[in-house]
Amino acid sequence: MHRHRFLFALCTALLPAFAAADTEVSLEKIMAHPDWLGRAPENFYWADDGNSFYYERKVEGSEERELHQVSLAGEPMRTVADPDRGSADVDGGSFSRDFSRKVYSRHGDIYLKDLSSGEIRQLTRTVAPERDPFFMADGSAVAFERDDTFFVRQLDTGLEYQIADVRLEDDPEAEKDDLSFLAAQQERLLDYIRSQKEKRDAAEERERAEQAADPSRAPLPFYLGAEVEISLASLSPNGRWLLLGTLPAERNLGERTPMPVWVTESGDVETRDVRVKVGSADPVGEALLLLDLEQHVQHELDLAVLPGIDEDPLAELRAAAAARDAEGSEAAETVPAPEPKRKRRRKAKTASQDEETPEPEPRPVRLLDARWSRDGAHLALLLRSLDNKDRWLATVDFESTALRPLHHLHDPAWINWRYNDFGWLLDDETLYYLSEEGGYSGLYTMSPAGGPPTRLAGGAFAVSQPQLTHDGQAIYYRANAEQPGVYEIYRVDLHEGESQRVTTLGGMNSAVLSHDGSHLLIEHSTTLLPPELYVQRAVAGATATRATTTTSEAFLAVDWTEPSIVEIPSTHAERGIYSRLYLPPAGAGAPGTQRPAVMFIHGAGYLQNAHQGWSGYFREFMFHTLLSRRGYVVLDMDYRASAGYGRDWRTAIYRRMGTPELEDLQDGVTWLVSEHGVDPERIGVYGGSYGGFMVMMALFKDPALFAAGAALRPVTDWAHYNHGYTSNILNTPEIDPEAYARSSPIEFAGGLEKPLLICAPMLDDNVFFQDTVRLVQRLIELEKTDFETALFPVEPHGFREPSSWLNEYRRIYDLFERYVRPVSSGDARWPVT
Repeated sequence: MHRHRFLFALCTALLPAFAAADTEVSLEKIMAHPDWLGRAPENFYWADDGNSFYYERKVEGSEERELHQVSLAGEPMRTVADPDRGSADVDGGSFSRDFSRKVYSRHGDIYLKDLSSGEIRQLTRTVAPERDPFFMADGSAVAFERDDTFFVRQLDTGLEYQIADVRLEDDPEAEKDDLSFLAAQQERLLDYIRSQKEKRDAAEERERAEQAADPSRAPLPFYLGAEVEISLASLSPNGRWLLLGTLPAERNLGERTPMPVWVTESGDVETRDVRVKVGSADPVGEALLLLDLEQHVQHELDLAVLPGIDEDPLAELRAAAAARDAEGSEAAETVPAPEPKRKRRRKAKTASQDEETPEPEPRPVRLLDARWSRDGAHLALLLRSLDNKDRWLATVDFESTALRPLHHLHDPAWINWRYNDFGWLLDDETLYYLSEEGGYSGLYTMSPAGGPPTRLAGGAFAVSQPQLTHDGQAIYYRANAEQPGVYEIYRVDLHEGESQRVTTLGGMNSAVLSHDGSHLLIEHSTTLLPPELYVQRAVAGATATRATTTTSEAFLAVDWTEPSIVEIPSTHAERGIYSRLYLPPAGAGAPGTQRPAVMFIHGAGYLQNAHQGWSGYFREFMFHTLLSRRGYVVLDMDYRASAGYGRDWRTAIYRRMGTPELEDLQDGVTWLVSEHGVDPERIGVYGGSYGGFMVMMALFKDPALFAAGAALRPVTDWAHYNHGYTSNILNTPEIDPEAYARSSPIEFAGGLEKPLLICAPMLDDNVFFQDTVRLVQRLIELEKTDFETALFPVEPHGFREPSSWLNEYRRIYDLFERYVRPVSSGDARWPVT
């Protein structure tokens, strides 16, 4: 008895210690597999009847996902077993115009569901994958793609037919007229040859006429030629038209960079060909073809009608680059004979004076997307120039088979790759679209019949994710209208034009509208809580009810440092710089001394991290708690280039990446010193990807700003990065070499004076390991010693192995403890051990 009392007393005494241990923050806990946080809901969507919703959740210790269903009636959450997956509702698909049926693709086959009875009918079961099904305009048939060809299935008879036959080969009829000399001679001289050919041609023509006239037979083929490939295809819901985009089959796609794989099962070094570098591929635009399937006529849409398409916004840069090339060529010549040199100059001068100035050619463009009205009578296209400066919204006039430009958005920097949503209202006559023309993304409508656009929603905030209600009366959208870091859901009435805020949860919210428009399924998070799902009636003033609880007790038990959202005064911009500030708890750090600080620089450039929701940088959020408990002040800034603050904030870095951002970091340091007692000599900095690039720009260009820095998977030379991202901001190296020179850290490596830790994944197919290798060689040649490189042989751009995360952040923490926290000179050691 006494023994039991003793054990009970002992356990009771130890409980606080165990509880305290559970709330400790360590690098081992932070960098462990993120399953321990709780595995938040993923891929959530409404059931077809709107009475429940589905979401996926990662299985602990596995990469598999379980499917869960939650009823709005309060029934217990149901895990959908594998045998029941076939009867579970599927996200996406297409609804009939009366919302009585749904057609969708599942595992490459097509299914039809009756929404009133719940009956599911499988329409296809083939080895070839079928995709993107939709109802034809009259609802009697379903169209879908198989092997890049459109098929139609009649729902009453079950007949399936190919609606168009498009062949990437030359027209055999055209080839008949292209005769060799001998063949032409045979036909000219010999009646028998000529007679046989005439009979054969007549029989083939009769066969084509019979095929065209017989609706029970396959359609006649369209021959596009062997020199092109199809880049896109879109069938009208009325079955009359097929829009095709084509590209030359033979074109310079650029050379893919080989990436060595060092740790392999075979024990040999293997290689993978990954992406191409910026500017290495030729800028080839699409040709747009409109096929009349009823008349069997092919039309090419003339892109020259797009406003400004023949104006080159980079003309001055091209001319300057050409002049530099010419000067370089002359300087490289080795004392040529004078007479030939004068002849070459005279010839060039004469040609330039005598030849007429050629007509400017239209710039190459690509089609971003195509949208048909439900009846198939209207087609809207969204196009973008390959130089990234222009975007057009246009419709197609089917009578003249010509483009009709409706809206032109030009940006001297670059068109945002976000905010390209558009579509038809249910009147099949009016378009809605997003545009940054007002400085921020706004929601607009426009009628192809004429008249100026109408702004439905917008202001000094970003509108995104528009969702049209099934009755066509309103559009729900997401916006940060109250403050930049809070995203709520709004509703705009299409008749009254008035917007109402529907959600009031604060933090970060995105939502999916139920098919009947009655409810919102909301993903909600805060700075301290990972995403959970909430349900709310889709009206202003309604209460959101939490529907999932997936965050772990282990995570909730920790007293994480909650960041404050602060606006730091800017000396270069008209607005402040929103940032996350982590302050040490009372008593942390050495009393009576100035504080050390760490600045974190988020990646991507165009990304928002100083918001009031859960951050994708959740490991860094937890690391910042550890740092703040050790007495560090931590600042995480949404420098210029970040998302969420409008067009001017985004494009401030055009042709000068690394300059506005560094100015903002300098303002951040000044603010930390003046407002929070930070020692200006004891501030460290770290960041990954774009953040790693900025760490290097700061250490190289302003060596006195930081005491030490860690650059993770950093871009060191933008000429080695990808085309899609880099050409937006810096154009291409051949056209704009100055922009690359002023924006690449390797050009400023001579400025390194403070300790630099470089962490480089060796399987990075985004920022190549070559970036680090070239930078290290440059530092060696500059006789720099204040740097150390840590290699991670099995990691891609985003680390996967917890051991790699732990190793990397141990090095970062050790760097700050040695060079940012106050230490005696005898204690400071480098490299990191």
